[in-house]
Amino acid sequence: YDKGCAAAMASGDIFQASFNMFLGHTSHFFAGMKLQTTREKGEEVIKFMNARNVLIFNIPVQHMQNMVLHLIGLDEEPKDVSAGEENISENMKTSYYFQKLYISFIFRMFDDTKAYAEKFLAWNVSNTWVNLWVSYSFYTFYIGLVSFWVARNSRDEEQWYERGNKSKLALRKWAETSQWTFENKWYLLEAEESHCNNDFESANSFYEKAISSAKDHKFVHEEALACELAAYFYLEVGDTEKAIEYFLLAHEKYHEWGAFGKCNSLFNFVQGRFTSLSASGEQSLVSTQTTKTLSERTT
Repeated sequence: YDKGCAAAMASGDIFQASFNMFLGHTSHFFAGMKLQTTREKGEEVIKFMNARNVLIFNIPVQHMQNMVLHLIGLDEEPKDVSAGEENISENMKTSYYFQKLYISFIFRMFDDTKAYAEKFLAWNVSNTWVNLWVSYSFYTFYIGLVSFWVARNSRDEEQWYERGNKSKLALRKWAETSQWTFENKWYLLEAEESHCNNDFESANSFYEKAISSAKDHKFVHEEALACELAAYFYLEVGDTEKAIEYFLLAHEKYHEWGAFGKCNSLFNFVQGRFTSLSASGEQSLVSTQTTKTLSERTT
């Protein structure tokens, strides 16, 4: 994308240069590059497009930059994000709803996640052109994860389960042609589906596969996410010791990615959850050791 941008600039084609910058920034984020690097790249892209009034790519870049800032833990929003939903043009709503969905999901805000997922899906269905974007596969992945989460916690379980299964089948197909990019994502969706089905043996196996595949393929952000979702699974089935192990791993990987805001959120959840579970000596010891480790790494 850098070479494409350079070639476009050399020929005076601002549109193609902006398009390549947009694709490059999107790829940086979804590939799991260090968040501070992605943030700096995003600032450069936004500055370039503001100077040339290239709105069609500038606003989606700002939406993605908003995701980056939340993950880092910075209390600020790009201008066209803070303007609010009512001021977003129709052709920008796909990226707007997705960034809201993503932030809500990553920070485990269930009601907001469900609401923005419904808006994203309603808009996405009527805008099939979005399927051509490089980010479409990642939209599919996160919609799958959200769908299985909602299916386990809502009355309209069947509809959300079907959405999750649709995403899983798409990722499985894509993994056949690009194991490096999609294998870990497919495994994680398989794990979440097995979790929905109370198939604990399969869920355990697929969580382990998802974590291992993400690690092998250098997707530190998705390794963190797989560890976190596995921790929630083990917590739900009553394996507290393993849940703690995976929360610690998730925190370590989020920290490695530079997602310090997410680290703080995860620390607060673990601290609150494990200090309220039991008053037994053993549990209290585990809680103290866990929160101490997370606190040291977070600060």
